Amino acid sequence: TDAELGEKVEFEGDAIGQAEEEIKKLYDLFIGVDATQVEINPFGLTDQQEVVCFDAKMNFDDNAEFRQKDIFEMEDTSESDARELEAAEHDLNYIAMDGNIACLVNGAGLAMATMDIIQLHGGCPANFLDVGGKVGEAQVEKAFNILTQDASVKAIFVNIFGGIVDCKVIASGIINACNKSKLELPLVVRLKGANMEAARELLADSG
Repeated sequence: TDAELGEKVEFEGDAIGQAEEEIKKLYDLFIGVDATQVEINPFGLTDQQEVVCFDAKMNFDDNAEFRQKDIFEMEDTSESDARELEAAEHDLNYIAMDGNIACLVNGAGLAMATMDIIQLHGGCPANFLDVGGKVGEAQVEKAFNILTQDASVKAIFVNIFGGIVDCKVIASGIINACNKSKLELPLVVRLKGANMEAARELLADSG
């Protein structure tokens, strides 16, 4: 109940009722702005016995941008990595890291597992890059362009499970990217799933 909430955060007397109201408002805020996180620290009592959220950190669901235009327009990208911004413009989930083995993977879970495997075998991933399930050839090309902007990258590992993704699309995107950029870095490609044999033939015939 609301009363239990106020007591569980260790307020007393009249402050319990205030805390209940603040918590309900925080919940309404969380739902109303499509937040993924509303972190209040500290949530405390002033000398005037007022319950106050003194500081807050909030994150918002990127998929709700169409509903929360006013909020997303306030985003300050001045300190963001230019590659991450470029990736987001093309619906690619990219996070730069400190390693030298670039990764291009579909699916966040497989991307995390791929980075773990690289680390387990003594390597160091240069990035997290999930191309998603609806990736097209142009996005694959853009992903390669972003990966090769990192001067510390010494090799590229592509790890694709073709459940939703068509491996031929990935292969065609890789070939186009390599031809246009004259890629000289070592490239390892693992394709498993939909149209993987046709995709492997494309890569084998590409030279």
